[in-house]
Amino acid sequence: MITYDSPADGAPLVRIGTPAFKAEAHQRYAELRQQGPIHRVRMADGSLGWLVVGYELAREALAHPKLSKDPEPFAEQLRASGRHILLAGSGFGGNMLMADPPEHTRLRRLVSGVFTTQAVEKLAPRMEELAHELIDAFAGQGGTDLVSSYTTPLPITVISELLGVPEQARADLLAWTRHSMGVPSEQQRAGLLALNGYLSALLDAKRRAPADDLLSRLIAVRDEDSGKLSDAELLGTAVILVVAGHETTVNLLGNAMVALLDHPEQARVLRKNPEHIPGAVEEFLRYDPPLEITPTRFATEDFELGGELIKAAETVTVALTSAGRDAPVEPGADPDQLDVLREHARHAAFGHGIHYCIGAPLARLEGSIALRILLSRLPDLAWAEPEQPVTWLPTGITRGPVSLPVTFTPTARPGSIT
Repeated sequence: MITYDSPADGAPLVRIGTPAFKAEAHQRYAELRQQGPIHRVRMADGSLGWLVVGYELAREALAHPKLSKDPEPFAEQLRASGRHILLAGSGFGGNMLMADPPEHTRLRRLVSGVFTTQAVEKLAPRMEELAHELIDAFAGQGGTDLVSSYTTPLPITVISELLGVPEQARADLLAWTRHSMGVPSEQQRAGLLALNGYLSALLDAKRRAPADDLLSRLIAVRDEDSGKLSDAELLGTAVILVVAGHETTVNLLGNAMVALLDHPEQARVLRKNPEHIPGAVEEFLRYDPPLEITPTRFATEDFELGGELIKAAETVTVALTSAGRDAPVEPGADPDQLDVLREHARHAAFGHGIHYCIGAPLARLEGSIALRILLSRLPDLAWAEPEQPVTWLPTGITRGPVSLPVTFTPTARPGSIT
């Protein structure tokens, strides 16, 4: 059951984002949806805010002109309420994710060309090569933890090669990113500062010795026309490209594999019909998206949302995990059931409106390739401990498994002599 807190005014508030809530997220969100599409809640960091759980209201909130992504104008009130605020220069501030037009439009335009469907398609051969290399490393063992051996290293390698991050730094990037996506805390701040410091040094190194990578191209934009990109924006853009460029796909793949391991009949359908895997990726995004909740939005003035009065400077968060299960499906279909052949699966996993995820084409392609090759190479993939419940990431805005222990029939590497 949902647990409630009682603030000073005595009104009961749902407490979300705790490990206990996240462990049973789908059940808890279903209970909230039964009571309405929006609720006053207490977040994991103790702050109060509004949580949108309904699909249609989620789309409205994600594109609402009176909800700002920029915390700067509200910094004083937010600090006074005990909120941990990430402003420009912090390593998360100064980027398109935390900006409104016209700054958002300018920052997004600088990197949008790299993430078009046509541009990311050129990365497909390298993604396939990496997927096979990773599977080769454990295929003969008969078992592995897919999170550490496959669903994590593939996305971090792809985005690192695209940005120009050296191989020896990638393990640290993973740790810093995981900390930075957690509940606001000293650990989160330490992760951000470490990530901030490393990328500042890397940008300085690339300024001295440019390479054929995205970070070098961003530096060129900054140095050729300082009006396009400030130093804080350059750093903030680098940080968000590293974090968002792999964390979403890590959890997309992890959640998809949880779903398929729990529904082996659905995995058999995809092995027999691999042409349906791109459509199945949309179903995985609906069924269990990689971001549980969105980053906070801030009300620029009083307005009504879902029948509730949102006051100026109050915060609104959208539960993407809930919205996917509330999205319309075919007549007679059950939104709580996984259907990898579902046509036109609707979801809000990549957002909606001007902040729609710029990396969506990359995540979709990477997800399709990674799942196709894994299902093909390991046809009898199964849970190593089928009675053991999945351990989910306990805090933060992301949703994904901590580990995926699996078994399979050992196979030799292609071309090897046995």
